[in-house]
Amino acid sequence: MAASIQMRRLYTSGRGTFFRSLHKNDFCFRRKIASKTVAAKIQLSAKKEAKDERKSFSTLQEERREQAERSVLISCPPNISETKFLKHMSRHGNINNCFFYESFGIYAVVEFSEKESIASLREATSIPSIQHETAVPFKTRLLSVKANNFSLPSSQPSVQCLKQTPIGIKELILKLSREDSIDQQLYSLMEEYQLTEENICLRFLVCSLLKDIAAAYFPECIIRPFGSSVNGFGKLGCDLDMFLDLDAISGRNIKQAGGGLSLEYQLKKTASERAATQSILSVIGECVDQFGPGCVGVQKILNARCPLVRFAHQPSGFQCDLTANNRVAMKSSELLYLYGGLDKRVRAMVLSLRCWARTHGLTSTIPGAWLTNFSLTAMVIFFLQRRSPAVLPTLDQLRDLAGPGDKCTIEGNDCTFVSDFSWVQDQKNTETLEHLLQEFFVFYGNFAFSRMSINIRKGKEQNKPDTFPLHIQNPFEPSLNVSKNVNATQLERLVTLCQESAWLLQEGGASGRGPARDSPWGMAALLLPSLSQSVRTKGRKRKAREPASERIKSLLDSLKSGKNGSSTKPH
Repeated sequence: MAASIQMRRLYTSGRGTFFRSLHKNDFCFRRKIASKTVAAKIQLSAKKEAKDERKSFSTLQEERREQAERSVLISCPPNISETKFLKHMSRHGNINNCFFYESFGIYAVVEFSEKESIASLREATSIPSIQHETAVPFKTRLLSVKANNFSLPSSQPSVQCLKQTPIGIKELILKLSREDSIDQQLYSLMEEYQLTEENICLRFLVCSLLKDIAAAYFPECIIRPFGSSVNGFGKLGCDLDMFLDLDAISGRNIKQAGGGLSLEYQLKKTASERAATQSILSVIGECVDQFGPGCVGVQKILNARCPLVRFAHQPSGFQCDLTANNRVAMKSSELLYLYGGLDKRVRAMVLSLRCWARTHGLTSTIPGAWLTNFSLTAMVIFFLQRRSPAVLPTLDQLRDLAGPGDKCTIEGNDCTFVSDFSWVQDQKNTETLEHLLQEFFVFYGNFAFSRMSINIRKGKEQNKPDTFPLHIQNPFEPSLNVSKNVNATQLERLVTLCQESAWLLQEGGASGRGPARDSPWGMAALLLPSLSQSVRTKGRKRKAREPASERIKSLLDSLKSGKNGSSTKPH
């Protein structure tokens, strides 16, 4: 491989010939034997570990929720002595885990071995006296520790704070450029971007703190995180999506004792389930705004397709969205968690392609006509189902493996699939990540989006049932298109970027890193801004050749799609 990949203009005719040949013939992408052996060893090791350690989604979520119930979040003064802090906290019980991080100051998460330690800690915690203001005496597990004897002279080092955000794109490109293979680049990107164990613990703790507020009205409720926080594809710094689960409240389907009498709770009736959801979130949102310490910028967005309360939780640094009884979203999170745990290559591919898509503006943090992370992840899963042999099973195959305890129907939709990893046979596919990445770009660079839809339940293309530019069937609500917000312009950019990325990997990725260790190559080259600049230049030239009426129509479609998608949020 050359010392660096020059991001140059490519001749249209040459690129067209390249893609036509790829479309007709199965593209064979080879690497050095050493690189392939390293990837195989990594994958084999991952499989051995996974068989021993993989837990079902529900088991893992329950464990994390129980850990959060035994934890507290404490604001600490600068230069706090970690030794003295832990000694003081251990007076209330044995400590399982403790870590520090920064967010508007230094914070510590302390997890006790027993829940009784929380009660002991509460008894020793005082309500601060405020001279010129009035504070609401609402006791939460968000505490502050006074300096007193804990502080150290400013010249001494403070506690070691764990990172809560990923490295910048320039630093990432430099790091990837120094790897020895594209497989290693993708695994390295995954290690840098994925949620850490501590960050996940903090997310569950924030949900637990919010539950303490909601429990004033619904004592047995649970606030559960969903989406990227729990599906295995979350990136450091991603939003915290959660929902208020009222289905766990006891009292339903109770067998009444004999004697001719029975008791029922008196309940307030509402016109519809949506009206009830809006009322509940309105009240909870008001409580969070008025009584939730550290919760700022509270917005009650109750008229959206899925009503929600949005706010920033300053102590954790998370942007939070709270919905109610969002069971389908939870099953989607469980499905992605299952797919990500079946093969280590899946998470590496999804996180790398999410990074690639965000870098080039295919996805965005704000609603609009862009791809959502869920849509992009579904595209990766579908591609991996289409390999021969397949990397991932279809949703129907997972449904057929389900046991009696896996049966699930939500609002008349079949949401059944196996939850136990050990019941899913290992697939026979041994392709390297490098080959899969190349083939992903080729696959969607030639996909017939105008005629075909993407369906991970069946694992095969189907005729489009609508006229939207991109159709990805909702796996649990088949009548819905999860990508209906994507307009023709964004889809065209996706296809062009896939074609350019495949071409660049073919031109420079196969040769490996050159003698200049800092020169971008492979995945690192695909993250350079010049790639999307090249696509924009080609797009402007095509638009210049279009009639004015076509450009106006495209603009109106874009505005319309943006308006329709304003109430939805990417996960």
